[in-house]
Amino acid sequence: MSENRQPFTEYVTKANRGPGNARAAWITAGILGVLLIGALLFWATTEGQLRGLEPLPAKLQEAKGNLAKALAENQKNQEQISELQAQVADLQKEKEKVGQTAKGLEDEMRSDLESRDVTISNLKGKLTVNILDRVMFDSGEAAVKPDGESVLRKIATILAGHPELKIQVIGHTDNVPIRNRFASNWELSAARAIAAVHFITEKAGVDPRRVGAAGYGEYRPIADNSTAEGRARNRRIAITILPDELAVADAVPAVKPDVASDSKPKPAAPEASGSSVK
Repeated sequence: MSENRQPFTEYVTKANRGPGNARAAWITAGILGVLLIGALLFWATTEGQLRGLEPLPAKLQEAKGNLAKALAENQKNQEQISELQAQVADLQKEKEKVGQTAKGLEDEMRSDLESRDVTISNLKGKLTVNILDRVMFDSGEAAVKPDGESVLRKIATILAGHPELKIQVIGHTDNVPIRNRFASNWELSAARAIAAVHFITEKAGVDPRRVGAAGYGEYRPIADNSTAEGRARNRRIAITILPDELAVADAVPAVKPDVASDSKPKPAAPEASGSSVK
């Protein structure tokens, strides 16, 4: 036996080369592999998340732009709402002013004109001066009498302070056929309305652009023509005063004639009005 041999060292070296040591090495390698795979998976996940975060600044900027746009649009809408509210308030004030003006005009006319010969009515915004038959014309004539001129002049004087209002003069008769120079009651009612218009525009100073005339003849009665009293009420001149928009709405559109029909026009329906003459 050599002098350099160390029995204890040789024993340990042999022990380290045994099967148990190899098993421990494989376990260690397996653990390291699992750790490596875990690290790779973590890296891949983190890399994917980082790549997913790349478009976020652009999306954030887009969201900020959309928010600014929405706020600007909301501000615009608020301004429009405020403007509309102001318009509604102005229109309400104008409506109240018109209502007060109409009430003042009606009160003024009642104070200056209303009597047993002249009555005032107000129907759906139409203020109407109703003049009794004995005031305006002689029987069967269309020349305005002095008493009628006096009434018309008073009406014109009152209306001079209300240039925004329109005036419609309408002639009516009873159903008794006319027997003089007028061909029918239509001609008589129209002639009387036009005579009143001529007076208030040419002698009483009313702007002719504010005035219209119509003759309905016997076809808009307000009373029974079978009695003398009813016929007297149906013979009338009605002077209607109304705002411009109502004057336009009140206009009756022309009806195209049906060349294939021989039918005659139907009489118009009765209207609420006052008394005049025939």
